[in-house]
Amino acid sequence: MDSIVGGRSKLHAVITPFPAQGHLNSFLKLAKVLHSKGFHITFLNTEYNHRRLLNSRGCKVLSSLPDFCFETIPDGLPPTDSNVTQHLPSLCESIKKNCLLHFTKLLVKLHDLGPLVTCLISDIGMTFTVRAAQEFGIPIAIYSPISAASFLGLWHGGTLLNKGVIPLKDESYLTNGYLDMELNWLPGMKNMRLRDLPSFFSTLDQDDYYMLNHCINELQAAQAAQAIICNTFSELENDTLETLSSMFPPFYPIGPIPLLLSQSLQKHELDSIGSNLWKEEDECINWLNSKKPKSVVYVNYGSITIMSSEKLYEFAWGLANSKKPFLWIIRPDLVNGESVILSPKFLNETKDRGFIASRCEQEKVLNHPSIGGFLTHCGWNSMTESLCAGVPMLCWPFYGDQQTNCHYTCTEWGIGLEIDCNVKREVVDRLINELIDGEKGKEVRQKILEWQNTAKAATNAGGSSYINLDKLIQQLLVEKNIN
Repeated sequence: MDSIVGGRSKLHAVITPFPAQGHLNSFLKLAKVLHSKGFHITFLNTEYNHRRLLNSRGCKVLSSLPDFCFETIPDGLPPTDSNVTQHLPSLCESIKKNCLLHFTKLLVKLHDLGPLVTCLISDIGMTFTVRAAQEFGIPIAIYSPISAASFLGLWHGGTLLNKGVIPLKDESYLTNGYLDMELNWLPGMKNMRLRDLPSFFSTLDQDDYYMLNHCINELQAAQAAQAIICNTFSELENDTLETLSSMFPPFYPIGPIPLLLSQSLQKHELDSIGSNLWKEEDECINWLNSKKPKSVVYVNYGSITIMSSEKLYEFAWGLANSKKPFLWIIRPDLVNGESVILSPKFLNETKDRGFIASRCEQEKVLNHPSIGGFLTHCGWNSMTESLCAGVPMLCWPFYGDQQTNCHYTCTEWGIGLEIDCNVKREVVDRLINELIDGEKGKEVRQKILEWQNTAKAATNAGGSSYINLDKLIQQLLVEKNIN
């Protein structure tokens, strides 16, 4: 991928991700892509997450390149040495109240040190930066690391609130069929039920209701940006993107970001810079090397999923009863309020075909030839990485945008099978075997290979995402010269 930024037109982008693991992963890849196109990068972390990065990766997390730099600001929450995902509503509220002042001070500092900041690229969850961009006269692009469908689904939250569809009235609405209400009248969304929209829509939890309103407010603030960047590709979500383009500034689908990054000419210079907030365990790769092609089920629920010990046991015995080899990533904080303890009987039953770790380098695992399927929480990073690797999915959505991702993956794109939220071991067993050996699994595997090829074409030279990235940069150049 050639640089189209050079000489006097070089851009200095301040990159501001929302301080959660999935957002950091996606933003760091985007930053590397932009660096390969000639950008000077300043990557902004919260102090809390920057400490976690240093603890998990050591000083190699910091670049030795003069044009790829890290800065930090406080998130406003009380200091802590814990190594867990922060409480999202508290984090969102604190960011909204505290981060603008620190961010503007940073922009002044960067202006004094040089090179001149010429554009901001900020998370859809960090739109306080829009106000700073307006104050300093700097063009800003908002990056959405979620799917276009989830973005649109959150936007429709305002309509559903106004029509009284949400919030739910009482607990009976969770079980009386209300969540199966068809919402085909929502523009740009196909075959949707209420339960297929982000989880904030179908709950009585006050934290979720706060998050719904917070997301709607952030999307409204994003309308003042010069551009919206989305980690998807036109061929995958064309109808949704067309609808969004009528409501927002120019939309630039430039994904999947992993494939776009793989073309980067300077990727090797930044290989040592990673974003995992937990220490990765590399031993699993040696274990995968001993397994047959497309035989292993990879299980990972992401960085924020919390489940009961009962559901963990159902997953465990579903894996055991399937008789398939599996690589299972289990975070220490995966079980709600308890330590993760697997029974000796399960461990003895699976000792010759199971490998359990607390963290891994997911893209390396997904691209390993032994992986035959991915049991996932349906986070958008995981889904795009699985698509890029051509690995079919078993979908068990937990939170936020994951319900929408699951719906499109299983119903519209045909690249996954869904596990019901009430996990039962016999269902896990049956779907694992269906995905690896069954006729439906064969269809899913074929479909994801077709989408993988389409994604590669989109990110190759002349493809839709490749062209959109160049258009985005040209717009930022024009906006920079105007300002």
